[in-house]
Amino acid sequence: MSGQGKDKSSRALIARPGYEIGYGKPPAATRFKPGQSGNPRGRPIGAKNKRPALNEERMKAIILDEAYRTITVRDGDRNVTIPMAQAIMRSLAVNAAKGQHRAQRLFSELLASTENANRALHDQWLDTAMTYKIEWDKELDRRARLGIIDLPDPLPHSDHVIIDIREGTAHIRGPATREEKAEWDMWTARKVDFEAELEDLREMLEAEANPKTRQTLEDDIAQTNRVIDIIDRVLGGKPFKG
Repeated sequence: MSGQGKDKSSRALIARPGYEIGYGKPPAATRFKPGQSGNPRGRPIGAKNKRPALNEERMKAIILDEAYRTITVRDGDRNVTIPMAQAIMRSLAVNAAKGQHRAQRLFSELLASTENANRALHDQWLDTAMTYKIEWDKELDRRARLGIIDLPDPLPHSDHVIIDIREGTAHIRGPATREEKAEWDMWTARKVDFEAELEDLREMLEAEANPKTRQTLEDDIAQTNRVIDIIDRVLGGKPFKG
């Protein structure tokens, strides 16, 4: 039906005897159509009281979203943007410093709880590292006694697990994964090459009499030493402290 036909039909319906138009009785042309929402931009059908699935933890996600949502707060004479959780803890600490007893008690409890949790993680890491090193040292000694040479070394190697009993720390100074081991082997091979090059440069310097050539060789030696120093730092590994 064309638009003209619809208009004629609507006018005919409105003009029909006995059809009233008023409050709660709009013209037929403006009434909601069956199956058509009167608020197409509103909440989708089925969204009301929708419960999370059994495997969802929606409240935790909401809490975390709010905790790390950034807000702008006043810090002295300037505005800073920080996470909501940090702003709350800062407010709590400031109130505690002002002498509010409830804030002091809560802040002390939170601080003690955090430090105890960190201490427990530290002790667990130190115990794990010590056990790992002791057990692998035993295994590697066993292999050496029996002449077993075809088994791969552990990653990380027990020699690279550094335990400091006095400081109560443990860290890894060397490769801990296959990818790191491949990079470690590559840099170890490069270091051997640069050390051989350094030895050649020193021999050439001893036999060279020309001042300009000697200066060039000395610059090359200095540069090669710098490269070897960088490689040594790479092979030193990034410490993973507990």
